[in-house]
Amino acid sequence: MSLRRILFVDRDGTLIHEPADEQIDSFEKLRLIDGVIPALIRLRDAGFEFVLVSNQDGMGTERFSRASFYGPHRLLIQILASAGIVFAEELIDTSYPHENALRDGVPTRKPGIGMVLHYLRDRGVDLARSAMVGDRQSDLEFARNLGVRGFMLGSDGEDWKSIVDALCSSGRCAQVERVTRETRVRVTLDLDRATDPVIATGHGFFDHMLEQLGKHGGFALTVTCAGDLHIDEHHTVEDCALAIGQALREALGDKRGIARYGEAPPRTVDDATDRPCAAVVLPMDESLAEAVLDLSDRAYFVFEGTFPRAEVGGLATELVPHFFRSLCTAGGINLHLKVHGENTHHMVEACFKAVARALRMAIRCEGSALASTKGTL
Repeated sequence: MSLRRILFVDRDGTLIHEPADEQIDSFEKLRLIDGVIPALIRLRDAGFEFVLVSNQDGMGTERFSRASFYGPHRLLIQILASAGIVFAEELIDTSYPHENALRDGVPTRKPGIGMVLHYLRDRGVDLARSAMVGDRQSDLEFARNLGVRGFMLGSDGEDWKSIVDALCSSGRCAQVERVTRETRVRVTLDLDRATDPVIATGHGFFDHMLEQLGKHGGFALTVTCAGDLHIDEHHTVEDCALAIGQALREALGDKRGIARYGEAPPRTVDDATDRPCAAVVLPMDESLAEAVLDLSDRAYFVFEGTFPRAEVGGLATELVPHFFRSLCTAGGINLHLKVHGENTHHMVEACFKAVARALRMAIRCEGSALASTKGTL
């Protein structure tokens, strides 16, 4: 199950214009901020849930009655709902600054986070990929206190479009560090940026294979590993595969909008499910490799092939299927891989290139829909 991303949103000055007296207590004062509806629609389609977090000083007093607040407020909520924008929660603090209202010993008034402690405790929320949008420094302080990314409208030319661009363009990256007694692996991944891979595992031939994964996968990949190569290459190969698989899973997030299977010719339709799969048939001289994969979050690996030699370039060929099995386990990938040929080097390289090309097809974005009838991947 993918973690939830929350967009915490201020109200006055963020969703609607704030008047000079700082109170929207009549329908005449209700005016939407430019671009807010298309921005929230785009963020909704990118997988964000919305939580309203607002300070309303003295609301409920004679000076600022609940009726005068909730009339315009309910109209705002109806307008947004008509565009398909709904809030999971509306959290409103009515205290004055000097009152120091607390919940579980934590101030409820922003920048305090007393109203949102349940999100801090919820292991199903991905705070690292959640955000807060407001119009005051207190909103940025609130974001820092909660541990989410903060944006302030009007600062340094920040508007709703630029905020959405920043949030939607930074969701397909990951950094993973895997440390055991046998290896220390670091992986960085950006699925939306193509650049030359940077690989340093201490094993030349294995480096060359991982370069194929990034280059032909069409994504930025950096892998470094300090492993116990003085024993053999097994731990280095396995732990790199596990770290890359974990990075892929994290970078894909909830997988909303991805092709999942990719475009495939008719012969690559799965006979059992009648679903297309990301399939690549890749020749390399006399060798031919075929990779078919599904980013299903159900790890399964099937391999068909026999290498003529037990090792190539100092890499045991038994570790080639083991690498891809480990990648699938950590990445939640269903992969069928088969290869035949005469030259072991060509066969192994064709395997890595074919899987990379299948990944390239499956991770591409095609919109905002989720490619699953279950509603989750």
